[in-house]
Amino acid sequence: MPYASVGRLTTPAGSGRTDYPADVPDLYATLDYRAYLADWFAEKKAASPRYSHRAFARRVGEKSPSFLRDVIQGRRNLTPVRRNAVADVLDLDAEERAWFALLVDFDQAPDLDSKQRIWDQIAATRRYALAKQIEGASYRYLAHWYYPAIRELARRPDFRDDPAWIAEQLRPAITADEATEALDALFELGFLVREGDRVVQSDGALATPREVRGLAADAYHRGMLELAKHGIRSSKAKERHYIGVTVCISEALVPTLKQELNLVASRLLDMCETEEAPSERVYQLQLTLLPLSEGPCED
Repeated sequence: MPYASVGRLTTPAGSGRTDYPADVPDLYATLDYRAYLADWFAEKKAASPRYSHRAFARRVGEKSPSFLRDVIQGRRNLTPVRRNAVADVLDLDAEERAWFALLVDFDQAPDLDSKQRIWDQIAATRRYALAKQIEGASYRYLAHWYYPAIRELARRPDFRDDPAWIAEQLRPAITADEATEALDALFELGFLVREGDRVVQSDGALATPREVRGLAADAYHRGMLELAKHGIRSSKAKERHYIGVTVCISEALVPTLKQELNLVASRLLDMCETEEAPSERVYQLQLTLLPLSEGPCED
């Protein structure tokens, strides 16, 4: 899936705190708490050249003067106790503390399921909803299988931007409300545009924050695998085609296999996009390479 970095984020007018001192960056302008700490310290240092990592560590209650540097560079995580102490040093109010805690938990989540649960909390906050630079529509596009399916459905000559009609067309079925939300996101991303009385597919762009790209991609592929399982149960044999082989290989061959799968996918996509016959039905082409065992034990 294509991704575009959003770069440095800034909170739009009216979406966040407006009383930040000149030497304090906007906490709500990033999803990366380590990057925020780096910016905060840089601004603090610029305003007061004598301010040091040692001074920060002392205020947090840490003996190591490299505490902040280790956190910023990812060599050390924040425990709940240290997170609260850092929030004290940053002089965060109650709302900012809650947001900071979410960012820390999101970064340090032990697995993707935990990361997803925390992301849902972040995405539900008013701050997030108003920060348009953090593109929620991009994440939703990857996290819900029917968003790209509806985009492809728009290639059909008889496509209608009617949520009820769309909901009836997709397999497995979705609700009209889900179709409505997907249409809104597709228009927002520029994947669908109006040409006269018709709605057609267009080239948009995904602006997915670096911090959630892996999470979004994971959600996308898990959704596609669930669709593959559903297809075995619900579609007719003549409509589907599954290929799978199980092999034992060296780890050195994996990059080459990935490259070959990418080339196959590119060729298949080119065939689909250059076909002259009218588009009729949405399909999912799934190519997978999954480990089914651990590697050899190292001595």
